[in-house]
Amino acid sequence: MKKYFENTEIAFRLKTNTELERAYFLFKMIANEPLVRIGTAVTNFCIKAHLPVDGLIRATVFDHFCGGINEEDCLWKVEKMHEAGVNCILDYSVEGKEEEKYFDHACEKILKLISFSENNKALPYSVFKPTGFGRFALYQKIGEGKTLTAAEQDEWNRVVERFDKVCKKAYEADVPLLVDAEESWMQDAADDLIEEMMRRYNKEKAIVYNTLQMYRWDRLDYLKSLHEKAKSDGFHIGMKVVRGAYMEKENERANENSYKTPICESKKATDDNYNAGIVYMLDHLDCMSIFAGTHNEESSYMLMELMNERGIDPADKRIYFGQLYGMSDHISYNLANDGYNVAKYMPFGPVKDVMPYLIRRAEENTSVSGQTSRELNLLKAERHRRKIL
Repeated sequence: MKKYFENTEIAFRLKTNTELERAYFLFKMIANEPLVRIGTAVTNFCIKAHLPVDGLIRATVFDHFCGGINEEDCLWKVEKMHEAGVNCILDYSVEGKEEEKYFDHACEKILKLISFSENNKALPYSVFKPTGFGRFALYQKIGEGKTLTAAEQDEWNRVVERFDKVCKKAYEADVPLLVDAEESWMQDAADDLIEEMMRRYNKEKAIVYNTLQMYRWDRLDYLKSLHEKAKSDGFHIGMKVVRGAYMEKENERANENSYKTPICESKKATDDNYNAGIVYMLDHLDCMSIFAGTHNEESSYMLMELMNERGIDPADKRIYFGQLYGMSDHISYNLANDGYNVAKYMPFGPVKDVMPYLIRRAEENTSVSGQTSRELNLLKAERHRRKIL
């Protein structure tokens, strides 16, 4: 099985030679950390100065990592991928907004996306970020147990209303809804709110999913605690299990504020924690559903092997594998080729509004050991197979 993900013909079969060459060029650029820093600074400057760079961004990094500027723009890619067995999750990736009108707009957008996904097998989930529906500082204040002003309480009530509106819509449309995780110092308030949504809408099966960032050493205990509540209160648990996306920021803040970092002490400890979370959920699959969000081959092998040992059908809807659009196609398409459930996060939105997401992708690829070199080696192998070197 160790050569399972080496089949580049399957991995890149949807890519034209031009697209393959663009991907190779992009990952070569991303592999150069100083270049990423310079490119990020220049891009931010150009956008803030309203320079006409949208076309260049769209033709390169945007089109590789994003589906389009709106959901309709994504559809031809979604349908093409579905024919190859890989599904999509349309991810409205506009970040960093702090005003009520943007929160209301995001809520309406997610409601529309749930309707868009209803009865569409190519779109098995919808997704949103907690800070898409409310201010980061408000989540933080609530998580720290501080008293809200009357205005802040009204503001929080609107956040709760937005959560309930989209979760209810997801329940009625029978579309599972993933809620992304964010920084630890705002996550407690989000966890509590998502738990309440699980109580309301996960009575028969998992519709509302929280996200476990397993680079946090406390997340397995959190899962076990939630499981006890689920057993006593009679609801199902849905979890997207990932390693995490804010490691540098988490460690820096812990250091600056002199508290123990929530991040595991090593990469191995994170890997072990991630795998333990997956095993725990498999042990309780009667009341849990797993979205295994990983670009890690070993964790993917482990889940596949455990499913095989336990006689779990690869097509069992309680287990999905997930990767990001534009990354780890060797995992996604080879899994789908063997009948496993796979869904790629497909970000979309106006180019300038999606730039914070794209910059984070570039920075993460630069910082994650081995990720970019693995992508490059696979792309190089496929170029060689196609004789386009």
